Amino acid sequence: MKHLLKLGDLTGEDIIELLNLADQLKYEKKNGIEHKYLSGKSLGMIFEKASTRTRVSFEVGMYDLGGHPLFLSSNDLQIGRGEPVEDTARVLSRFLDGIMIRTFDQEEVEALAKYGSIPVINGLTDYAHPCQVLADLLTIREHKIKLQGLKLCFIGDGNNMANSLIVGCIKCGMKVAVACPDSNKPDAEIMKWAAENGEFICTSDIMAAAEDADVVYTDVWASMGQESEAEERKKIFAGYQINEDVMSSAKKDAMVLHCLPAHRGEEITADIFEKHADEIFDEAENRLHAQKAVLVKLMRD
Repeated sequence: MKHLLKLGDLTGEDIIELLNLADQLKYEKKNGIEHKYLSGKSLGMIFEKASTRTRVSFEVGMYDLGGHPLFLSSNDLQIGRGEPVEDTARVLSRFLDGIMIRTFDQEEVEALAKYGSIPVINGLTDYAHPCQVLADLLTIREHKIKLQGLKLCFIGDGNNMANSLIVGCIKCGMKVAVACPDSNKPDAEIMKWAAENGEFICTSDIMAAAEDADVVYTDVWASMGQESEAEERKKIFAGYQINEDVMSSAKKDAMVLHCLPAHRGEEITADIFEKHADEIFDEAENRLHAQKAVLVKLMRD
């Protein structure tokens, strides 16, 4: 494992190894045990998309590990003024020990890894969100003890979250059902892979998808960069909300997860969100521990 570009690049064993390391690092942090595994290391954090959880969790994570995080907005870099990504990759590789990038195009992340000589971490693209899904899997395993054989139902837009959840869950032995409009399905190649490698369905029937689910998951209807489409998307996804009716189709002890930020009253009702707030904010916290595991795995000598 040289980079974390997308979960499709990892094996199920790779993912479990990261989750186990995250468990260890979380235990150490909670018990005041220092783990300066990246002392003297520097992580460049390129943000072409703004963030709360990604920025704070990576900065705190590097601090906990004894390293130094550098926040780099597109306004701070020549990449935002037309410098080719391959040149930026080679320059930053001379200064840094790792790069985390949160951007739009998956191709930009792949190019950084191709032309650079240091580990690259995908903090989010329009195609994939691997760091979030590692945190999701960590949270599910904490609450359900296992992953193998559980069913996750994702409701909403077939976006980067859906793409990464499908891959991550199936690689860990879970069943996946996606409920979305026919116009907003996940990536076609990912769905083809899922159908060939696990138990997977994609349907417009939200109740069928949620049936007997152990985990019910949603995301905002309009992601960053889609603000101008928000009103139209409300119409498209009007029937794709996590509410009491949907939860009645899932198992009685089903978890609810949301990658945040949440728009209560749209993709999830306020009542369901608050009922499952502990799970959702465990999930948010676990971004820190999962990403620290990725940093240690990729950047430790």
